[in-house]
Amino acid sequence: MPQPPPRMTLVLGGARSGKSAYAEGLIEACPGPWLYLATAQAFDDEMVARIAQHRARRSEAWRTRDVPRALPEAITASEGPVLVDCLTLWLTNLILAESDVAAAAEQLLAACAGAPGPLVLVGNEVGLGIVPDNALARRFRDAAGRLHQQLAAQADRVVLTVAGLPLIVKPGASA
Repeated sequence: MPQPPPRMTLVLGGARSGKSAYAEGLIEACPGPWLYLATAQAFDDEMVARIAQHRARRSEAWRTRDVPRALPEAITASEGPVLVDCLTLWLTNLILAESDVAAAAEQLLAACAGAPGPLVLVGNEVGLGIVPDNALARRFRDAAGRLHQQLAAQADRVVLTVAGLPLIVKPGASA
């Protein structure tokens, strides 16, 4: 049986890197019930299909709560093992809603600090590519980089997934 994760784990990776499946496995190593805090919003048919694919992969032992923007509140109210998927979609939702991203990030950091764990947070590593050609994309990339740095500093463990393989960036003791 896999070993449960530490209190807080940050899992980063590129698109289709295996980060969500890896994060789900970490939570499933814990006694249930498991809570999946989903931040995606289905604005088109392709996103509807992506969300359905993620849901189909999880067993019925998972409880799913959709939290496009109210992520800190959902973490604060949660009990037991929690998976957040994903931070960068949450950030996108905040930026598109013209929310105060810095204040929301502080609320998220406080919620994570108070979470009993295990808490596994998934995010897209978007800072490895070229500099975006427009201000909105650069603002998003910079905000994601800052958020990931803050969460990584707070996390017990940080994992980067590449081609389905987990690379431990910051090791941490198990729960």
